[in-house]
Amino acid sequence: MTDKYSIIGPLYDFLATIYSFNQIDKCKTAMHDRIKADDKVLFAGVGHGIDAIAAAERGAEVTVVDLSETMLARFNRGLRKKEFRHPIRQIHDNILNIDEFSSYDFVFGNFFLNVFEEEMMVTILSQLTKLAKEKGHVVIGDFSLPVGNPAARLLQIIYWRIADLIFWAAAQNALHPVYDYQQYMKQLGLSIERVQYFRMLFDDRYYSILGQKK
Repeated sequence: MTDKYSIIGPLYDFLATIYSFNQIDKCKTAMHDRIKADDKVLFAGVGHGIDAIAAAERGAEVTVVDLSETMLARFNRGLRKKEFRHPIRQIHDNILNIDEFSSYDFVFGNFFLNVFEEEMMVTILSQLTKLAKEKGHVVIGDFSLPVGNPAARLLQIIYWRIADLIFWAAAQNALHPVYDYQQYMKQLGLSIERVQYFRMLFDDRYYSILGQKK
């Protein structure tokens, strides 16, 4: 299978840091204060995995899943000389093939769902929800919905479209508007416990959403 991230994968974290002034990294770890030692935590589409490493440093039992061999190789570079309470388990596979349902205290989909067409995005979000334990949590970090006056919304839409077009050209990701993740999470039976926003320039551009499985 062709690795869509073989070209842009090595540059992913650098581009994200420059593009967001490091706000994406902050967004990815926004809900980590809820993670306790020995919690079972899964990261879908882990990429370079600064959020997964941060969770493991808190003593969590971390599993990471990514279909990209390039991304997992970059993730492993970040693990050098690090030791954790629980070794990080790595799965090189499609998240839809993971059948460990109701197994995880936290399931993260950080800047992962936005690569898919809407129908597939909902299918994968449903899968993430199934992997969480009853009363467990699903966390989505991503671009937030455009808000404010028409000029502000236009600037936010352009900002998103630049990223959307770059990854469409480099990795064949889907082209689509910003998704309303809170709406889809509620439809899947998750209650929204907390939302934290991250500003870029003059307005909120990213958010982390903590949903609990009923």
